[in-house]
Amino acid sequence: MEIRADIQTRAERRAAPLGAMQAVRKALVSMPGKLLGLSIGFVLLAEILIFFPSAANYRSDWLTERTDDAYLASLAVETADEMGLGDEMIANLLSSADAVIVGRVYDGMNVPLLAQPGGIGAAPVVEVMLAEENLFKRIFNTIGVFLAPEGRYLLIIDEPMAGAAGLISVVVPEAGLKRDLYAYSGRVLWLSIFIAVMTGGLIYLCLMFMFVRPMRKLAQAMTQFQQDPGNPACTVALSRRSDEIGEAESALAAMQDEVRTAFRQRERLAALGGAVARINHDLRNVLTSAQLISDRLSSNADERVAAMGARLVRAVDRGIRLCEDTLQYGRSEERPPELQPVNLRAALDDAAGDAFAATGAADWRNEVDEGLLVEADPDHLHRIFLNLFRNALQAMEKTPTPLIHVRARLLGAGESVCVEVCDTGPGVPARIAETLFEPFGRTGSRGGSGLGLSIVRELARVMGGDVRLQSSSDAGAVFEVRLRFQER
Repeated sequence: MEIRADIQTRAERRAAPLGAMQAVRKALVSMPGKLLGLSIGFVLLAEILIFFPSAANYRSDWLTERTDDAYLASLAVETADEMGLGDEMIANLLSSADAVIVGRVYDGMNVPLLAQPGGIGAAPVVEVMLAEENLFKRIFNTIGVFLAPEGRYLLIIDEPMAGAAGLISVVVPEAGLKRDLYAYSGRVLWLSIFIAVMTGGLIYLCLMFMFVRPMRKLAQAMTQFQQDPGNPACTVALSRRSDEIGEAESALAAMQDEVRTAFRQRERLAALGGAVARINHDLRNVLTSAQLISDRLSSNADERVAAMGARLVRAVDRGIRLCEDTLQYGRSEERPPELQPVNLRAALDDAAGDAFAATGAADWRNEVDEGLLVEADPDHLHRIFLNLFRNALQAMEKTPTPLIHVRARLLGAGESVCVEVCDTGPGVPARIAETLFEPFGRTGSRGGSGLGLSIVRELARVMGGDVRLQSSSDAGAVFEVRLRFQER
């Protein structure tokens, strides 16, 4: 037991840092963390861009101070008595200018005035003409100081203080300049970090309160609404903002109200659909009984009774068809199609046979190639053409020479097949054509449910096709059915 407890304790100790690292990683990749990182990064970038010109100015000031001190030392030498300066005085003058050699330039000639014993030996000397340096050259030379090897000397030639004539020259060790530049860079670095953190923090807080928090509230409201769309408490709280976030809040609130209304309507329609399904089931049983009675009446010897029986048969058939279409459309969705190669000509003949047996006879002309295959669900395909043929037969009830003509052609690169169903009826009126495929839309046929063509289009689209009215005139209507082509 003690060993097991010890193992568990060690595992918890290992898990603790991992959990903290995951929390830190999550905070860094979050929107506030990214904003904070970007803010600090951009401020540091600005500080870096500012650093090099400021370091160059610091170098120029440092060199100018040395030339000014060297000029004062040269004046002391020129005003000394004829006995000259002592070694201690020379050392003090050179020390005040941090110089090894101080001279004046006369007519292009550098004349030394003060020099330390031993001079500079064989050490390398870099000449610096301060008057000839621009900003970019100063920056370049400043970077060169950081990269320079040890032991170099600088020969500075510059105009002395304002009002003085001639040029002053001074030789100083570069080590002092490099040391002071490093100290200055350290101060600038820490100041830059402090400014970057403070500025980044302020920017982060501003962005957090102005954008991140409102967007987070919007995201939380959307998540809550997704989990429980019917709950009015999940509606986003509107602020008084007039910017894009305020517009997003208003749009989200309006969308939530619309979705909630749609949900209530869907619930009511679902309840109504259940009631309609039960009513249709009972009504279908009643209509079946009525159909048996009407069949007997139609066979009565009395012509008037027989005629009334025939009319009753047609009325009962329309009632049964309405019940079937309503029940079919009342399904939430069609079953997924089971796509397979189907012989198009055979499927058309089969659907036409069922339509003629149920509705009436007409001339039938099938010009589809016998070997043409389509990728479709056989049941869906049969229902599509059965509805189209039934509609055509109903439209041609008063046509002297009813004819249904079917032809097919390949579209594009042979990816789809266009099947044209033509009839010789009166055509589809223009006022009906716009709503022909809408549920419960007018079809122009008496006693129609207005669901047949809507179901036809839905069946075609679930198989990757479509159905549309290609043309309509007094000579008849042409419906176009697009299906996927299947190679042999």
